[in-house]
Amino acid sequence: MPRSVNHVASRARRKKLLKKTKGYYGARKNVWTVAKNAYEKGQGYAYRDRKAKKRTFRGLWIQRINAAARLEGMSYSQFMGLLKKNEIEINRKVLADLAMNQPEAFKAIIEKVK
Repeated sequence: MPRSVNHVASRARRKKLLKKTKGYYGARKNVWTVAKNAYEKGQGYAYRDRKAKKRTFRGLWIQRINAAARLEGMSYSQFMGLLKKNEIEINRKVLADLAMNQPEAFKAIIEKVK
């Protein structure tokens, strides 16, 4: 009996991946093995960088809070220490947003902790 290989399913699987690599450069978009490797590598980077993005943004928020706090004559670490001591629980994302977009509100928080 002849061997059954199910070309329909394997072709569909390849087409699905080649559709995802549309827009890649050179052979990465249309040569099966190259496209498969490029796609898998890209998925690995995407997974890694979803985690790295959180670290990057936290660093940005800290820089923004530090800059705004220094305008009021206080360092970032002093400000965060006073916030904790006064039991004010505002996360860094919100503090950074206030520092950038509503400096009066940020200044009020600094006055409250002083």
